[in-house]
Amino acid sequence: MASHFTAFADGRFEGEGLELRCALGKGGVKPAEAKREGDGASPIGAWPVRRVFYRPDKGPPPETGLPAIGLKPEDGWSDDPSEPSYNRLVPLPCRGSHERLWREDGLYDLVVELGYNDDPVVAGMGSAIFLHVARAGYAPTEGCIALAEPDLRAVLRLLGGGSVIEIRA
Repeated sequence: MASHFTAFADGRFEGEGLELRCALGKGGVKPAEAKREGDGASPIGAWPVRRVFYRPDKGPPPETGLPAIGLKPEDGWSDDPSEPSYNRLVPLPCRGSHERLWREDGLYDLVVELGYNDDPVVAGMGSAIFLHVARAGYAPTEGCIALAEPDLRAVLRLLGGGSVIEIRA
């Protein structure tokens, strides 16, 4: 069930017959080769979807063709370019800078890992580019793509092996 969605810099998210609203990075969109850790930009390009993480305390696994992994309170994501675990799922506590995946704000109740800077990982080129739940009012992200939760669930039902999410200017 390979599908293709495109997130546009103007806040549109389209594909597979859906036309949705999204939020992108507070640093705008920029070519992947210009992306840097902490710049808040969403990287332009087509990124394979890897897997979805979800909060099992908030419901069953989402309907999707992706591998679905229940988050644990000790799950994090390394965003420290000096660590060998950079841009990888890590157990907390861990050395170096990281992002906690078990969040109280609900943004990561559903989170899709995008295959950005992961094959191979290049230190400093950006980490944790996800598709996740949007903040109220679609406030900009730190470089991710964010959708309203019902829209994210609709997209998840269409994602499977070989699916791609593209970011365009």
